[in-house]
Amino acid sequence: MRCVYNRLPVYTGDISGVASALYELGGLIVIHDPSGCNSTYNTHDEVRWYQEASRIYISGLKESDAIMGNDGKFIDDIVQVALDQHPKFIALANSPIPYLNATDFSAICKKLEERLDIPAFYIPTNAMHDYTHGIALAFKALASHLSFEDYVPTKKAINILGVTPLDYTPSDTTALFKDIFHDYEVLSIWARDTSLKELQRSTSANVNIVVSSSGLRLAQYFERTYHIPYVLGSPIGDFKYKIFKAIEEAISTGKSQNPLLHKEVSNKHIIIGDAIISHSLGNALYTSYKMITPLEESKRIIRTGDLVSKDEEEIEQALSEAQTIIGDPMYQVLTTTPITPLPHLAFSGRLYLKSMPNILKGGDS
Repeated sequence: MRCVYNRLPVYTGDISGVASALYELGGLIVIHDPSGCNSTYNTHDEVRWYQEASRIYISGLKESDAIMGNDGKFIDDIVQVALDQHPKFIALANSPIPYLNATDFSAICKKLEERLDIPAFYIPTNAMHDYTHGIALAFKALASHLSFEDYVPTKKAINILGVTPLDYTPSDTTALFKDIFHDYEVLSIWARDTSLKELQRSTSANVNIVVSSSGLRLAQYFERTYHIPYVLGSPIGDFKYKIFKAIEEAISTGKSQNPLLHKEVSNKHIIIGDAIISHSLGNALYTSYKMITPLEESKRIIRTGDLVSKDEEEIEQALSEAQTIIGDPMYQVLTTTPITPLPHLAFSGRLYLKSMPNILKGGDS
């Protein structure tokens, strides 16, 4: 696969994905990186930065530290902050420099746990992957270090997986999810407007609902480890009724369900973005459509005829046959067909933030 960007921006990177996934959970997120790189994250990728407290730190990696190694200072700095902030866990992520230097993050995490007696884990980022990959790795790492608690739901219970502002930006998103799934008890939403305590109830769910590709690895982990089936799909428009049916099927059979990929591929109607969100929207709007995505986790949820590509010329050729296109307005440079705008924070940043619709509202957005 070629990866050529001349006119388009690139999608948010894996490090920002980690920070977005863990932002609200009371942990200390430390990015091992030169000083100043935090500005990219907080000015482009994180809409909560100025409204909610953050425990995201940059190590301030110096050239001499990178060349000669200075893990002792890195550990001491983290311990000092942790003793002041009292985080519930410590998550380490890294930039390309410590990745290329083969910094032993597993050993660093072990040292931190010995000194602080709280969970510390490493998420293997390197800024060479997109945000979906970072979120997926962060969710799985957190789940593997959580102490889950027994909980007795009041009715059939679900978790909603794959919700961060990078895909679901409007502030009323979680309230809408809970309203749509009001017939079920929503134990947790990974991971927005939720707490670590709520996430610890996750293993008491009957089914997990995966609403973006970033949540699929976590769903598969829960299925493999705790035998919880999952359903793929976001409850957009009338497609929510297929999800409701799939939930009941998953509960009755104990098997995961994918109601997304049954419609035919058509070059006339194209949707660009995350695979689960795009397929859910396509199911809600069209009898046939084509999905285009450059996102890494999305390539696991495609049909023959969909396009997974990071090459502008290949995407441009696919768009040339379309009568209707739904996607971020930045893609307009690749086609003369007017794009129905669906701004994506992880692609165009805050450029269209004020006009961003909430797709869960359907025609009312």
